Amino acid sequence: MSIRGLKKKQPKTFKVKIVTVDAEMEFSCEMKWKGKDLFDLVCRALGLRETWFFGLQYTVKGMCTWLKMDKKVLDQEIPKEDPVSFHFLAKFYPEKVEEELLQEITQHLFFLQVKKQILDEEIYCSPEATVLLASYAVQAKYGDYDPNFHEPGFLAHDELLPKRVLRQYQLTAEMWEEKITAWYAEHRGIARDEAEMNYLKIAQDLEMYGVNYFPIAQNKNHTDLLLGVDAKGIHIYSINNRFSPNKSFEWSAIRNISYSEKELTIKPLDKKAEVFKFFSSQLKVNKLILQLCIGNHDLFMRRRKVDSIEIQQMKAQAREEKARKKMENQRLAREKQLREEAERAKEELERRLFQLEDEARQANEALLRSQEAAELLAEKAQIAEEEAKLLAQNAAEAEQERQRLEITALKTKEEKRLMEQKMREAELIAVKLVKESDRRAKEAEHLKQDLHEAREAERKAKQKLLDITRLNYPHMVKYPQYSPTDTRDANFDKGSIKLDLKDIDLKRLSFEIERERLDYLEKSRKFEDRLKELKSEIHALKLEEKQSGLYS
Repeated sequence: MSIRGLKKKQPKTFKVKIVTVDAEMEFSCEMKWKGKDLFDLVCRALGLRETWFFGLQYTVKGMCTWLKMDKKVLDQEIPKEDPVSFHFLAKFYPEKVEEELLQEITQHLFFLQVKKQILDEEIYCSPEATVLLASYAVQAKYGDYDPNFHEPGFLAHDELLPKRVLRQYQLTAEMWEEKITAWYAEHRGIARDEAEMNYLKIAQDLEMYGVNYFPIAQNKNHTDLLLGVDAKGIHIYSINNRFSPNKSFEWSAIRNISYSEKELTIKPLDKKAEVFKFFSSQLKVNKLILQLCIGNHDLFMRRRKVDSIEIQQMKAQAREEKARKKMENQRLAREKQLREEAERAKEELERRLFQLEDEARQANEALLRSQEAAELLAEKAQIAEEEAKLLAQNAAEAEQERQRLEITALKTKEEKRLMEQKMREAELIAVKLVKESDRRAKEAEHLKQDLHEAREAERKAKQKLLDITRLNYPHMVKYPQYSPTDTRDANFDKGSIKLDLKDIDLKRLSFEIERERLDYLEKSRKFEDRLKELKSEIHALKLEEKQSGLYS
């Protein structure tokens, strides 16, 4: 249901959603409530007493506007939503955070808002300072650094550095985490509120801290300047430089600020000084500038006056709270130190116990090894004894073998002598056989020669006989047959018989010669076989003699 419908029906309440930096809340707001009634309700819900720094912001038509405290909520140009959304944010910033921020909740809300502005690059911060600020943010969130608990990668899901810084340097997430952790480890012992305060003390020295910028122009046609409002005064910047102002007006030097439509006028306290006039884009911008100027000026003057009773009480309570927290932190630090010492002592005792257990284990292992070594030595001694017996037995056997070899050697020598004698006899026999062979060969040669001469004589005799026969008996040639009654034929037959007998004797002689030659060849073969046997026996004896020498 729209707000317009609610106004017509005039319901008693309407829903409001309040968004802080880290939480969201919903409230029922009465129709007649003013902005201050809703603001007080939120402050009470947060437990916030330093209300003058904060306000309720809403966005309408793309422009951020602060809820007016003295006007009804529904009478203001708020978004037509259900529930209506407001952002609870710091509207004004302190000059010195350590002196002005008294409550821990105030400090925490400022820390979250300034941190978000740095990460969103609404406040410029150098890369070195962003790493230091990130280390304090990590200390505030995780407490003291513990390498056993905070392992590499524990910051992977935390947004700690502006994207501009990440783009500027070609470093991996692990490298950035290492740089942040190096600073983080040095913040040991710093409590959360102290880490947040250190963060704010560094941030308040940044040029863009606490400054609200608005585009303005020196005339109606050009927007070439920026007007900045902060806790110290009003500053004029060039459009491309938000760090160093071209002109500044401290609150103590301003007499009056006013606007007429889009024209904004700043009158210095010195009446002789020039009045500065500027033009904004629309009337709402001038109203917002004037609203911020009034609030910052009031706080500026308030800081320079004696604190009110409420502020004095709050400061006293803050001091007591800080003292209490300091004592509590000291007590916790002592307890933590004692606990760490106890843990170290426990670890030392555990280490010592482990060392003693290890020593006992080593001693037990050494004892087992010594027992095993003793058993092994006993076994070796038994083996050595058996080996000694075996060696003695082997020595006895060797002695017997030596004696046997000596006997064998003697036998071998005798056999060798006999063999040598047989060889000499064989050699003599061989010489005799050679001589006999030569003699027989000569005899055979003589016999062959005699045989040849006998045959030659026989041939001549036959030829002569034939010649005589042809001369005396010519008819015998023509007729070889002869009569048995012829006496001359008988004589001739007798001569033929004599010749035949002489041929038989020659054949017999040749046969005997051939037989003796065969007998000689057979004896020579047998003698050669006997020589080979003798050589084999001599060779075997030599080998046996060599082996006997090796055994000796």
